[in-house]
Amino acid sequence: MSQLVVELKQVNICQRQQTILENVNLRISKGEFVYLIGKTGSGKSSLLKTLYAAIPPSGGQAIVVDFDLEEMDRNSIPKLRRKLGIVFQDFNLLHDRTVGENLRFVLKATGWKDTAKEEERINTLLTQVGLKDVKDKMPSTLSGGEQQRVSIARALLNDPVFILADEPTGNLDPETSDDIMLLMRQLAKERNTAVLFATHDYRILENFPARIVRCFNKSVVSDQDIVL
Repeated sequence: MSQLVVELKQVNICQRQQTILENVNLRISKGEFVYLIGKTGSGKSSLLKTLYAAIPPSGGQAIVVDFDLEEMDRNSIPKLRRKLGIVFQDFNLLHDRTVGENLRFVLKATGWKDTAKEEERINTLLTQVGLKDVKDKMPSTLSGGEQQRVSIARALLNDPVFILADEPTGNLDPETSDDIMLLMRQLAKERNTAVLFATHDYRILENFPARIVRCFNKSVVSDQDIVL
């Protein structure tokens, strides 16, 4: 695999025949942590959805973890997503299953067949995110921060080379947000994993500096043009 996990050149992103972003150029390297900022409705979520093949790009060139997004079909989308980790603002956990069953569901869906290896993987990741004793608990019994840690563990199950995080601290208090940020930065560094972290929390940008790109006026603007 190349050192670039994302390479977009002159890409347009459209939904329902409406152009959301145009002439997007974006490069993200392996191990790089990048913030994605912008007002509500500026196209942050649309960009993320394009990167994990939920919205097809229009025009230009769009390569994500060596997959050409314009050539994606139903068979290749799961293969792309096995190389990605996705963390959402609202956790997206299955509330009728235990934490362990939530993680096992993802492993089964991505082709794991060895029960012993599944259990080992689940235990390892829950320990890494500081939740080694919650495997048999229901998500509803956990705090918001703990649920987000579970969702981070879920995103890491298949050892992704690229994590997309869509406002993952948006529903958390500042102290818990800082804990989640520290965890994600640490895990990304240890694994040399690229992260694109969408946020509207400028406090996080100040406390945990990193490269910034912004969705603005239908464009994606690089950090050298941004004044915080």
